[in-house]
Amino acid sequence: MPLPFLTADRAFEATDDVALPFDDRDSWRRPYRPGPWRVGAAALLLLLASYVLFAAVIIALTGTLGQGGTVFGLALVVIAAALRLLRMGVWVSAQGLRHVGFFVTRTAPWGQVVAVRTVQQPVRWLGLPRTVQGQALVLVRADRSSDELPPLLTTHNADFLGRFEAFDRAADTVEAWGAENGRGQG
Repeated sequence: MPLPFLTADRAFEATDDVALPFDDRDSWRRPYRPGPWRVGAAALLLLLASYVLFAAVIIALTGTLGQGGTVFGLALVVIAAALRLLRMGVWVSAQGLRHVGFFVTRTAPWGQVVAVRTVQQPVRWLGLPRTVQGQALVLVRADRSSDELPPLLTTHNADFLGRFEAFDRAADTVEAWGAENGRGQG
């Protein structure tokens, strides 16, 4: 079963001069691949889910079906968390820019986007409270202050930790989408 949210389109890896190489601009797509930290964490969660599913079968066979069903439900929650972790990130389309978090998804139509730009600022390391100096891709909206919105991408999040070239490519691509579809760079 293909998982389209796991990989970026091959067009982003092409060496063309075209910044936005898509035939279908209306579908939501992530302009970069998930990083090794994010994929590794999801793999560990899925490994844990396999053990919990095995435990659910054993409990259902030796105990009551209700207890087995409860453990099976717990395994489904772990699987859903792993899939949501893989889906997190920035997605773009002709309609706007979507920032998918673990619990919250924010969508900004291109008409409300004033600018998408890279800034040097303290960023959270792997989403933890510890901050380090790094780069962040920030969204400036017409209806909100940029201080209210979290950064879209950072050089120290689970997708780009230790992958500065990948961050630059992803930030440039999202900025290109913003420049083409938004009000302009600010």
